[in-house]
Amino acid sequence: MRAILIAFLLCVLRVSDAVAQVAKSGFIKTSDGVHIHYVEAGEGRAIVFIPGWMMPSWIWQKQIDELSKRYRVIAVDPRSQGESDKPAYGHLPETRARDYKQLVDQLGLKQPVLIGWSMGVGELLSYVEQFGDNGLSGLVLVDGLIPAKQNPAVVAVLAQWTTQLQQDREKEADVFVRSMYKKPQPEEYLQRVEQATLQVPTDTAVALIYNMVSVTDFSEAFARIDRPVLFAYEPLLQPNADFIKAQLGAKVRLERFDDAGHALFVDDPGKFNRMVVNFMQSLPGQ
Repeated sequence: MRAILIAFLLCVLRVSDAVAQVAKSGFIKTSDGVHIHYVEAGEGRAIVFIPGWMMPSWIWQKQIDELSKRYRVIAVDPRSQGESDKPAYGHLPETRARDYKQLVDQLGLKQPVLIGWSMGVGELLSYVEQFGDNGLSGLVLVDGLIPAKQNPAVVAVLAQWTTQLQQDREKEADVFVRSMYKKPQPEEYLQRVEQATLQVPTDTAVALIYNMVSVTDFSEAFARIDRPVLFAYEPLLQPNADFIKAQLGAKVRLERFDDAGHALFVDDPGKFNRMVVNFMQSLPGQ
């Protein structure tokens, strides 16, 4: 019996190694000379994952591991995040959106699904505003702050917080990272995420927040959306979900995660991954 158990464990380890070898790391070079890093695994219809503010591509690891069994999964380090270049320019949503379009083009992705989380939601709406969605199969928007109009109270809170960020970066990074989760996460994991955020230059982190809250009119993007959209969100963002539904009607499907925090795909990866698979299977051509 012991010999059988050992043989089974060795088999599992070999399979794990084989899966790990499937993932690969690469770079594209943007038209303004910035190297954008990405991680890729799997085959089939492409899914491109865009992380949020200061987050690395591997924040999507539970999606990369599971969804790459069915699809070609690409997770991106946006400019100035993760292993991508960290230039002192180009941190507007429209610029980062152009980075994603160039990644789609340079990798030759045909009708991919783009999935953006948090800050990435506004960047994907900027993508549609600039390029339309004819080259896409659909969009998944994850817990992004898309207000009907600018809220002065929110702007004031963010202004105060960015001041604190500049005064004590490590403390604020720790507070921010821990606030993203509703369910307990391993301390080693939290520390790793925190260290990843600290790789983003402080001035860049502040500029990204400022540029995000400065954009409040997504009407042109909504007008150009023709492909299916899925909005996944925590209860705190119910007003945003209601607003997006009012703008897009039958084009958007809402998926609420009642027992998850901002990083809902980490808090509840099983539900999130099933949601993505169901969305992919509902798309034309599946």
